[in-house]
Amino acid sequence: MQSKNTLCLWYDGTALEAANFYAETFPDSAVHAVHRAPGDYPAGKQGDVLTVEFTVMGIPCLGLNGGPGHPHSEAFSFQVATDDQAETDRLWNAIVGHGGQPSACGWCKDRWGLSWQITPRALTEAIADPDPAAARRAFEAMMTMGKIDIAAIEAARRG
Repeated sequence: MQSKNTLCLWYDGTALEAANFYAETFPDSAVHAVHRAPGDYPAGKQGDVLTVEFTVMGIPCLGLNGGPGHPHSEAFSFQVATDDQAETDRLWNAIVGHGGQPSACGWCKDRWGLSWQITPRALTEAIADPDPAAARRAFEAMMTMGKIDIAAIEAARRG
């Protein structure tokens, strides 16, 4: 791998499946290399996929098939800034529709338990509005949502 800093994401035997999904779903994403175990290890056998080098939206990642002992948690997530409702819908629906789970305020989990924040730029701008009342209205609207509805956020911001 070329990067000096790489995210290592643990999977229970499904690193290649996850990396392929990310590469198919997100722009500037690809699977670069698959490395097989040279011998048996606690979570697998010789010849099993051990690690997968991939990028997600330009971020270098290493998927490690380390077994079930280290599940993903909400303490780590990818935050994806989207430009419009179509992109927001496409990414949210890809994650949730591929065995994932919806959550609140633009959060969802993929089928491997990795958390994603699908965050429209319009939301980020709205909750940072210099008018505290506009920011609060947008924030309160967001708090009622799963997938973010940009039109509803903008309407709340305007009052």
